[in-house]
Amino acid sequence: MIFALAGNQNCGKTTLFNQLTGSNQHVGNFPGVTVERKEGVVTRAGRGAIPRLWHRMRQKERHRAFHEAARDNTLRETRDAMREAHEDRRRLGEIRVVDLPGIYSLSPYTNEEIVTRDFLLDSHPDGIINIVDATNIERNLYLTLQLIELHIPMVVALNMMDEFRANGGTIKIKKLSEELGVPVVPISAVKNEGIDELIHAAAATAAARQLPARLDFCSGAVHRCIHAVAHLVEDHAERIGVPPRFAATKLVEGDAPMMERLALSENEKDMVEHSVTEMEQELGTDREAALADMRYCFIDDLVRTAVVKPGESREHVRSVRMDAVLTHKYFAIPIFLVIMLLIFWLTFGVIGSFLSDLLSTGIDAVTASVSSALGAYGLNPVVHSLVIDGVFAGVGSVLSFLPIIVVLFFFLSMLEDSGYMARVAFVMDKLLRKIGLSGRSFVPMLIGFGCSVPAIMATRTLSSERDRRMTILLTPFMSCSAKLPIYAMFTMAFFPSHRALVMICLYAGGMAVGVLCGLVLKNTAFHGKPVPFVMELPNYRMPSPKSVFLLLWDKAKDFLTRAFTVIFIATIVIWFLQTFDSRLNVVAAGGEASMLASFGRFLSPIFAPLGFTDWRASTALLTGFSAKEAVVSTLAVLTGTNTATLPAALAGIFTPAAAVAFLTFTLLYTPCVAAVAAVKRELGGGHAAAMAVCQSGLAWVVAFFVYRAALLFV
Repeated sequence: MIFALAGNQNCGKTTLFNQLTGSNQHVGNFPGVTVERKEGVVTRAGRGAIPRLWHRMRQKERHRAFHEAARDNTLRETRDAMREAHEDRRRLGEIRVVDLPGIYSLSPYTNEEIVTRDFLLDSHPDGIINIVDATNIERNLYLTLQLIELHIPMVVALNMMDEFRANGGTIKIKKLSEELGVPVVPISAVKNEGIDELIHAAAATAAARQLPARLDFCSGAVHRCIHAVAHLVEDHAERIGVPPRFAATKLVEGDAPMMERLALSENEKDMVEHSVTEMEQELGTDREAALADMRYCFIDDLVRTAVVKPGESREHVRSVRMDAVLTHKYFAIPIFLVIMLLIFWLTFGVIGSFLSDLLSTGIDAVTASVSSALGAYGLNPVVHSLVIDGVFAGVGSVLSFLPIIVVLFFFLSMLEDSGYMARVAFVMDKLLRKIGLSGRSFVPMLIGFGCSVPAIMATRTLSSERDRRMTILLTPFMSCSAKLPIYAMFTMAFFPSHRALVMICLYAGGMAVGVLCGLVLKNTAFHGKPVPFVMELPNYRMPSPKSVFLLLWDKAKDFLTRAFTVIFIATIVIWFLQTFDSRLNVVAAGGEASMLASFGRFLSPIFAPLGFTDWRASTALLTGFSAKEAVVSTLAVLTGTNTATLPAALAGIFTPAAAVAFLTFTLLYTPCVAAVAAVKRELGGGHAAAMAVCQSGLAWVVAFFVYRAALLFV
C-alpha cells in the first residue's frame, strides 16, 4: 500500500514522515525544505493493522489468476502467478509513504508543485494523507478541496492540534469529517500524538477503497460551468485516468498541462472557453478568482460551523515582539551580521578550534603509534610510506576539522529551527532585488553554505524559471562547508590571531562577488524583473533537539563518507604519483622527479602571477575539483606532514600575500564535480561547462588583484 503525504509548505509533512518511517529526513522551520519526493516504509507497530479486508480482496484476486493459469496448463503463466502471489504476500505487511514537496495548490506554477501533481496523477497511490496545519486551517483546506477532487481514498491529518488546544481552540472533528466527506484524524507530529490512529484510519480507508463521499463544493455559475465541462471531457478524462471533475476544474482554471493531457479537439476547446466566458460574465470576475472564491466560501462556512478559533497564540505574540527588532528596517541586517560574527568567533576561535586541536592531537598520536608498529614489524618502506605518508597524512589531516564543521552547523541549525532564517530571507529580499532576484532565492543560497548540491536542487522551489537559472549560477559563490578545512588550515598557519575575522571576510567576499556577478547577469543574459516575494513566516519555536542532532549527524556522516571514499582514493593516487617517476622507479625524498611534480610544474606558470609558484600548490588546487577537502589532504601528502606540522610546512610554500590569494582562489573557483553534475541535471551540459570555465577564470582574476593589493600591506 502506497500513501502520498501531501500538504502546504511547513505544515509538518517531513516530521510526520519521520515519525511514520523512522527516517531522519531534515526538518526545517521555514518553507521549501523538501524539494524532491522521499519514500519510506512505515516501521511503527501500527503497520500490522492493515485490515483483513485488503488481504482477502488481494488473496482472492491472486487465487483466481493462479487457478486460471493452472487450468490452461501453461507452465510459464502458472509460475508467474505463483511468483506474483508470493510477492503480494510479502508486501501485504508493508505500508509505504511518499513525502511530497509542500504545495499550496495543484496548479503547477513551480517545479515542486509539478513533482507533487505528477506523482498524484500518474502513480495512482492507494491513498492520500493530507496534512493540515490546524493553526492555519482556512489556508490549508484550500489544497484539501483540490485533493478530494482527485477521487482517491484520503485521510486528513489535522496536525499541530497541541498548539491549537493550548491556545483555547476547538475543532469538531466529526462535523469536519462529514462536511469534507473524508476521515479526519487529529495529530501532533512533533509530540508523536495520534500517529497510530492515523495509520489505522489510512490503512482502513485504502483497503476498503473508501472514496471521498463528497466532490461538489460549488454553487451557482461556477457549479454550472464545472459540470458542463465535466460532461464534455468525461471520455477524455477516463482515457488518461483522471477524474472528470478534477479535469474540468483544471480546465476552468485555464490549466495548460491538463489541456495538453486531454488532447481536446478545437471544437471542444471552444465549447470549454464558451462555458468559462459565460461564468466570468455572470460573476464579473476572471476564471481563477471565481474558482478561488468558490472554495473559500465553502471553507469559511465550514470553519464557522466546525471550528472554535483560539485567541492569539503565545507563540505568535512572542514572534511579533521579536520581529519588531529582528526584522527592523535599519537594525535587521546589522543584527544578522553580529549574530554570524559571534557564530564564527565561537566556531573558529573558541569551541571548534579547541575540539579540532584535541582531535588533531589524538590522530597524530595514533599515526605515530601505527608508524612505530609498522617499523618494528619491518614492513616494506614503500608500503610503510603508503600507509603513513599517504592514507594517515591525507585522511587524518581532513578528519581533524570535523569538530569545526559540526560546531558551525550546530549554530546554523539552531537559527534555522528557531524560524530566524525565514526572517533573514524576508530581510534580504530588498537587497536581492537590486541584483534581479527575490528573497526566496536566499533559501537555496543559504543551503549553499552547507553544500552546493542540495542548494542547486532547492532552486526548484522558485516559481520563475529566470530566477531559478540565475540562482543556480550564483549559488556556487556561497562558500560551502567542504572549504572549511582549507580556511581553517591556512588561517591557523598565517593568521592565528584573526581567524574569525578572516573567515567573515571570506564568506562576505564570496557573497560580494556573487552580488557583482548578479548585477552583470541581470543586465545581460537575464533581463526582466524577479517575481513578487511571498513567504509565510513561521512562529519562533525552540529548536528541536532531535532535529538539530539529525542535521549534525547528517553533516558529520557526509563529511566522514567523503573522507573515507573520495579523499581516501585521492590521497592514494597523489601518493603514488609523488612516489614514482614515469618509469615507476621510487623517487628521492621531496618527489621533485616524480610524475606529479612534472605535471605540477606544467601548471605552475598559470598560478605564478597569483603568488604561489610551488608545483604542490597548483596540484592541490587540481585535486580540489574532486572534493574541496582534498586540497588539504593533498598538501599534507605532498609535504609529508601531519595535521600538527602542516601549518609550518605551508609557510615554506606560501608567503602571507600568496596565502590570501590562494584562499581567494579556493573560495571562488569551480565547485566540486558533484555540484557541476547537479548544474548539468538542472540546466544542461552546456551551462555546466560554461559555469565551470567562467568561475575558474573569475577566481583567477579576483585572486590576482587580491594578491597585488595584499603585497601593499603584508
